[in-house]
Amino acid sequence: MKHDSHAKPLYLEDIAPGDEFRSAEHRIDAAQIIEYARQFDPQPFHIDEDAAQDTFFRGLAASGWHTASITMRLLIDSLPFARGVIGAGGEIWWPRPTRPGDVLHVRSTVLEITPSRSKPDQALVKVENLTVNQEGEVCQKLIANLLVFRRPD
Repeated sequence: MKHDSHAKPLYLEDIAPGDEFRSAEHRIDAAQIIEYARQFDPQPFHIDEDAAQDTFFRGLAASGWHTASITMRLLIDSLPFARGVIGAGGEIWWPRPTRPGDVLHVRSTVLEITPSRSKPDQALVKVENLTVNQEGEVCQKLIANLLVFRRPD
């Protein structure tokens, strides 16, 4: 089932494996990349457009953590889980750099749901989140284990 990103809060009973979600879009520019990197990941390929030309990236590239932060912001609205998007671990990959001018959105798919044995009001929900640019290229893949709660009685 595809879910509307402006839907009411979702509980465990409202989702199933295979459910899909799509976020809004975020346009990233050089100023955002440099500002974020100066504070959190000050490497030449993230903070200096000229120096970046002579690096592995052959040009300015966003920090992977910046891409992850944008992804999180987009997930807040597109995964409207009641009580929040609460992470409990996962795996992350950056198959291609995020560049100035990229317009990112996130496509999320529920992979599996594992009810808690000790806490019957909650479950771990494994979600694949693909952060995709305007060309449909995946800039980040995040498999996240999220804590989702049952609807209160």
